[in-house]
Amino acid sequence: MKPQRRFSREFKRQVVEELLSGVSTPAQLMRRHEISSGLLYHWKRQYAKGGFDNPPDQAAALENRVPQLEQLVGKLTLENEFFKKAVQRSLSPVKKSGSSWPPTGTSSKTSKGGAS
Repeated sequence: MKPQRRFSREFKRQVVEELLSGVSTPAQLMRRHEISSGLLYHWKRQYAKGGFDNPPDQAAALENRVPQLEQLVGKLTLENEFFKKAVQRSLSPVKKSGSSWPPTGTSSKTSKGGAS
């Protein structure tokens, strides 16, 4: 059994671009590079999705960014819950005593007006 071959991103990109440009037919490319039609069209689908655009170092940078973004999402979720609760508390009905005036003191005498 033959060992599995590995193809670089640049090689795959070159083969697919040659296919798309019309310079070579799919059959010519498959014979020349000894690849199957399924593999050629798989590479073509990957190319269409931009699979060969990100070099490996960019992919690694994106992988390192994921934990930072997850942490930020967690923080924002907590803040969102806090603000939702604050809004609910501010909109809930407040228990009122009999008067709409704020309490002023302990004196039970009513004033007859005028300055003393």
